[in-house]
Amino acid sequence: MAGADVINIGDGDFKQQVLDSQEPVLVDFWATWCAPCRAIAPSVDALATQYKGKVKFAKVNIDENQDTPQQYGIRSIPTLLVFKGGQVVEQIVGAVPKSRIEDAIKKTL
Repeated sequence: MAGADVINIGDGDFKQQVLDSQEPVLVDFWATWCAPCRAIAPSVDALATQYKGKVKFAKVNIDENQDTPQQYGIRSIPTLLVFKGGQVVEQIVGAVPKSRIEDAIKKTL
């Protein structure tokens, strides 16, 4: 369910791909059964292409990876967390317009 510029990650490689990343990372916590997750996916994919090389985009399937969502207190999906320097700097919960996601990204650049 990830676009060409979005990587699928899990509990095992979260630290390497997100916390240790030199660039900001937007992480989309989602599940296959989640309609709002599917609704924002095209926006996330488009922004991943637009900001390629500046921001990394990743998806974590909460059904297949439960440790990481639990660690970050993910209670509803979709939840987007923006990490910079290994820290959460932005959080978006729910299906929001593409512009809201882009605003969160711009703040980290």
